[in-house]
Amino acid sequence: MGEHRLPHDHGQSIERELEHMPSVDQFQIAADLFKQLGDGSRIRIFWLLCHCEECVINLSSMVEMSSPAVSHHLKQLKAARLIVSRREGKEVYYRAAGTPQAQLLHRMIEELVEIACPSA
Repeated sequence: MGEHRLPHDHGQSIERELEHMPSVDQFQIAADLFKQLGDGSRIRIFWLLCHCEECVINLSSMVEMSSPAVSHHLKQLKAARLIVSRREGKEVYYRAAGTPQAQLLHRMIEELVEIACPSA
């Protein structure tokens, strides 16, 4: 970012830190992930997929939502690269991605909601 001088000197020497500040695009990655937290049903679906691999019909039954509504949430989670899918015949199965971001989000959800994994 180069040397940056602020208009007012408050004695904090933040200018050195500005050299290491991530770009707007890097912060946007975090913002896009946090958008996924904006819907309780989507968080619930993601949490389930951290513990199992399921099809839309079963997920719909588990969360008591319509298949189109669940499909909408799955599309958003997949676009955020928090879940992955695989096709087996006519059926598509979903599960949480094995990425550090998905694992961190899973842990965050459990810490915030104060719940434990079924295996714990």
